[in-house]
Amino acid sequence: MPILRTATILVINCGSSSLKYEIIKMPEQQSLGKGLVERIGTEGSIITQKTKGMKHCENFDCPDHKEAMKKMCELLINEEFGIISDLSLINAVGHRVVHGGEKYSESVIIDKDVIKAIEENVELAPLHNPANLIGINEAKEIFPMLRQVAVFDTSFHQTLPPSAYLYGLPIELYEKHRIRRYGFHGTSHRYVSNKALDMMRRFKENTNVISCHLGNGASITAIEHGKSIDTSMGFTPLEGLMMGTRSGDIDPAIIFYLSERGFSNDEINHMLNKKSGLLGLSGISNDLRDLEEKAANGNEKAKQALDVYAYKIRKYIGSYAANLVKVDILVFTGGIGENGIKMRERICHRLESIGIFMDYDKNSEVGANPGIISQPYSPVAILVIPTNEELQIALDTYDLYV
Repeated sequence: MPILRTATILVINCGSSSLKYEIIKMPEQQSLGKGLVERIGTEGSIITQKTKGMKHCENFDCPDHKEAMKKMCELLINEEFGIISDLSLINAVGHRVVHGGEKYSESVIIDKDVIKAIEENVELAPLHNPANLIGINEAKEIFPMLRQVAVFDTSFHQTLPPSAYLYGLPIELYEKHRIRRYGFHGTSHRYVSNKALDMMRRFKENTNVISCHLGNGASITAIEHGKSIDTSMGFTPLEGLMMGTRSGDIDPAIIFYLSERGFSNDEINHMLNKKSGLLGLSGISNDLRDLEEKAANGNEKAKQALDVYAYKIRKYIGSYAANLVKVDILVFTGGIGENGIKMRERICHRLESIGIFMDYDKNSEVGANPGIISQPYSPVAILVIPTNEELQIALDTYDLYV
């Protein structure tokens, strides 16, 4: 067997006011350490770095991402709590990029054309693509000789057929304004679906998967023979499931109704994205743990919000099962998917008619660990798989590096 080339990959995920990073050794897929810079551009900026069982937190003045990257580099090689001994040990940089539009169906080495494409898609992801570009440009300045790779959230869903990605709108809106369903969380769905195949010792060519990424943001993807054929998020991450603070699917006429009653576009946009979902329905919290506690103590609004959340997810699972014809694996991932034991029970209850039989004891025992939580006789295997988008980015970067 050929000896695989060793590489140290820096994974960067730049948000509008944050910077996540991780150092991963390949091909061992070993995380050497990770960090997070929060509140970039505001008071109280803080960096937290974890490695070798140690955790270091530090407040510092961070007016922009340039300063965040500078601090990241300082801590990466810090003598006391650094992750690596020298920045020259980094062999390649992988970047999470939210929107690649229709141009990219896989991860790519970043060049001028890729930069241009990310810029062209800023209007489709105005909160994320600009920050992703900042991370790329800063990394190119710090590591000018290293290969930089873009891993797009949308690329996995570029295999959707027109029947799944087109809206029932005038076709000119798609042709001239690029209005279609793009889907998001693609890196996560791709990672856990591949892990599911490994766990069940199956080949993608004869396996269909429904992947549920459930967190504060949530989406479900139907994966046929390794390819995404439908996903719940659409033109934006607002479509689809009800989420922590997002409404998910609603009658679009509600927007006009609210507008006619004095609500501004900004107010409606803020309401649908930040004040709806679990938070809006319960009036309590967007955190599932808070709602479970309140529901256990008899709070009816908390119970109702949890029931609506589970119901919406069951509807999507059912519709995807109908389109896939045959479902082999159902995966739960994301903060709620991995940790929400009771929520997984709510979701799987009443899905027996489509071959999904949960083992409730196994579900409780597995918790947030990888494992099978279905009955031995269940036609559909139910799995809990912790997602690891950073590792998927490292895997893609490594493939393009070697």
